[in-house]
Amino acid sequence: MTLSRRQFVKGASIAGAVAATPFSINKAIAANKELRIYAWAGYITDEMLADFKAKTGINATFTPYGTNDELMNSLRATDGTGFDIIMPTVDRVPGYVDYDLIQPLDVKRVNWDGCLESALSGSDVGGIVNGKRYFAPSDWGTEAIAYNKDYAKTSKELSYGDLWLPENAGGVTVRGHSALVGIGLWLEKAGKLPFPLLDSYKTEKAMRANFEVILKVAVEHKGALAQFWSTENEAQGAFRTNGAVIGQTWDSTAFKLQSEGEPIAYGAPKEGALAWMEGFVIPKNANNVDSVYEFINWYYTPEAGAMFVKSTGYNSTSKGADALLPAETKQFFQDSYSEQDLANLWWWPIQEAWYLSLRNEYQDRYLSA
Repeated sequence: MTLSRRQFVKGASIAGAVAATPFSINKAIAANKELRIYAWAGYITDEMLADFKAKTGINATFTPYGTNDELMNSLRATDGTGFDIIMPTVDRVPGYVDYDLIQPLDVKRVNWDGCLESALSGSDVGGIVNGKRYFAPSDWGTEAIAYNKDYAKTSKELSYGDLWLPENAGGVTVRGHSALVGIGLWLEKAGKLPFPLLDSYKTEKAMRANFEVILKVAVEHKGALAQFWSTENEAQGAFRTNGAVIGQTWDSTAFKLQSEGEPIAYGAPKEGALAWMEGFVIPKNANNVDSVYEFINWYYTPEAGAMFVKSTGYNSTSKGADALLPAETKQFFQDSYSEQDLANLWWWPIQEAWYLSLRNEYQDRYLSA
């Protein structure tokens, strides 16, 4: 996925100057309606649901999931029925279109003025399929290096290779499939891959050639692991109770642990932090589409965006949200990313069905080795 990263930085820095616009309440659709939200665990809080109801009169329920695969499998099992709004990552949206599980947005019903321009333009790749927009960006974040400042060993310039330093043996936590990509970036930087890593997303030949090399190195270092993680709770638990001192985790993991007083730092490796964007998408058989647009437009206000950031630690695409954040949230962002780090983000490419199948094959081989 391609995104103007410097625009993202610029967009975030001027967002505080954007004034909040009055929220329009559609009383007709609010009456006797319930919005069914299916989103990542921890994303939608009781405070957010209460504020949404206060602003629109619409009741909303929230059901959590833990991974993109769980979301995809749930929608495939029900043929896009059961929920009104979902929050996949943008690189997975074309797959939902291929399976005919989602419907295009009516772009005229969305208050795009409330969304950071850099996020909207950056979501064109993946979010627009066959000329139709399916995706309204909600947030973005990274997967990089979280480490215990008291116990972890790191090099002066952070690297994915720091995970595998002998001093960290027995104290590493990673997610299976993305750890392979982190190792791939590390090996690519050292000139040890047969193809550029991005070519792995273009052809099966390049993918297999690269991942055979990556898997060999991953298995060689598997003894350093304290545990694998696949959900946010598992990643946090690795540090809290299972002996992890360093890991390749989401930024939210480090943010949550820091907020509890743990001596955890977070930083982007020199190879580039893995970056992703999520957003609002409407399942094919949603039965309350009107309320979906009310929710998206409610979210595109500074107050709602700030509630989301305080809940998750991720970065909202709502203009002005950053100006309303607590000091510790702003400080975490400043401590974690330099301007150079933000310019060097490694955005997840589009992951087509053939790639996901092979990715899962290599992940399974890694987990079972």
